[in-house]
Amino acid sequence: MSHIFRKFFFIQTSIAISCWAIAMLVLFPSCTEKKRPLAAAIQKRDSLPFMKSLDVTTLISDSGITRYRIKTKEWMIFDKKEPSYWSFEKGLYLEKFDTTYHVEASIKADTAYYYDKKKLWELRGHVLIKNLQGDRFSTEQLFWDQMQNKVYSSKYISIKKSGRTINGYGFESNQEMTVYKIHKTSGALPIDDRKIAPPDTTKH
Repeated sequence: MSHIFRKFFFIQTSIAISCWAIAMLVLFPSCTEKKRPLAAAIQKRDSLPFMKSLDVTTLISDSGITRYRIKTKEWMIFDKKEPSYWSFEKGLYLEKFDTTYHVEASIKADTAYYYDKKKLWELRGHVLIKNLQGDRFSTEQLFWDQMQNKVYSSKYISIKKSGRTINGYGFESNQEMTVYKIHKTSGALPIDDRKIAPPDTTKH
């Protein structure tokens, strides 16, 4: 997961900075223009985003092959906040393709935050993840710590795996979400009704 986001944000940051520079050249008045009265400047910029991008859709290639697609309706960077962070308050969606462009894995969240100095992701809302093994994870909050290479949550989580569903509170995993541990688990196994004989009511 880590290399996916590194490539994505390197590309998006380059695009955003280029667009920002063009906008400044277009909107900033020349020195020869007559000065106009301006409103009082905002002194505390920590409440304003350094960058805001709308309707972002990005395809990312790996070794010349398109392998990832990322979508978000709004991406903002608050570089002056403490701690600084990137916000995706209108949702974040990522897909990973195989060589035939079939979706292998995906991540979806109603809201996402990335704390850049801590290298920590926080996914909120309806968080849905499908890993490369086809396991499906559903929870309302999930953290991904890139520095410690782990994913975790203290919330209720449901996992659909190999025809069964496992539920629990509290979750820890590697960042590929292939080796994981659930706290306070409960599971449900599929039952074939045809193999269950009805009770014999003729015996007393």
